[in-house]
Amino acid sequence: MALVAVLTLSAVSAWAQAKECTDDFKTETYGKWYADRKDNQDAAYAAAKDYVAVCPTDESQYATVLKKFIADYDKIHSNQKLGTDFEAAIKANNYAETMRLGRQIVTATPDNTIVYIYMANTGLADPNLLAESAQAAKKAIELIEAGKPFTPAYKDSKDLALASLTYIVAKATAKTSPVDSIPFFIKAAKYNSDIKKNALLYNELAAAHGARVEKLTADYQPFIGKPETTESKLILANLNQAIDLQIDALARATAYADAANKPALMERLTELYKFRNKTDTGLDKLLAEVQTKPLPDIPAPITALPEPTATPTPAPASGGGGNNTTGGAAPGGSTTNGSTSRSLGPVNSGAAKTGTTTTTTAPPAATAKPTPKPKPRRSNHRSR
Repeated sequence: MALVAVLTLSAVSAWAQAKECTDDFKTETYGKWYADRKDNQDAAYAAAKDYVAVCPTDESQYATVLKKFIADYDKIHSNQKLGTDFEAAIKANNYAETMRLGRQIVTATPDNTIVYIYMANTGLADPNLLAESAQAAKKAIELIEAGKPFTPAYKDSKDLALASLTYIVAKATAKTSPVDSIPFFIKAAKYNSDIKKNALLYNELAAAHGARVEKLTADYQPFIGKPETTESKLILANLNQAIDLQIDALARATAYADAANKPALMERLTELYKFRNKTDTGLDKLLAEVQTKPLPDIPAPITALPEPTATPTPAPASGGGGNNTTGGAAPGGSTTNGSTSRSLGPVNSGAAKTGTTTTTTAPPAATAKPTPKPKPRRSNHRSR
């Protein structure tokens, strides 16, 4: 009993000795933190927490340093858990969760290019995330161009990273404004990467050009059946130019397409080419050379007609009458979810001339045919 009493008294005595915020305590505890701050940060963290707990009102330079160390340590270890969950979401192809966790990570580390890249790629798999993923893609592009790393998300090249991210921006833009997406599709295809051989990209570019064709066709409609004017001729010139760009994009899609999609694309290309040129002569040459030719940019709008070339006026034939000619028409069209909507626009002047009166004529009708969408190429990014 005496021994028990002695042990109890010793325990109570030791428990009662609370730490005091003395200069000796501060010096000793800060010294422990300083010694462990690099090689044993867990022990340093414990010392810093002890210091702040015992001296909560201390506002000295030492206390400020230790409080910052505690905050940084907590932030890092919190982000480690977040990073582990983020990586698990990527591996599980949980795109919504990848986006949700990614938002939290970039709030804490706004220059984390890799996280933005993985957030951007969610839109390729889940259309519901495409608009938000495009914003992540734009931020990733900004960081990469500023010199931030793009590996291991894209380990092949900087051009591949930028091309893939720009393609995501193009696809998102095409959802709401197809014409505005054209520059992004073109930019993505001009990087030195495998994206420039993606048949799906060119099919989507052709659809975006088709939206421009539709708009110009609508602009031309009020002039049908009326005398030609400078305005109607300018619209017609821009319309034909847009159709030529659509043909170029569709030819590239056909040239790069796999065996399953090439026949349907070839049929659509042939139809469009014949409407525009009144013959299929030259189509084989176009397909043979299109992969080696630079992808055309959107040209500046045509605002002036070329000066007419003076030609001798033949003598009128005896008993001559008026010359009747009617221009042709070419289908435009935009592709959405693998289907083609068709609007018709004139290719030649579309004018019927009788004597001295010139009137524009309506283009002939055409039946729309669906254009299958090539299977998307697998995104060339790798899980961390």
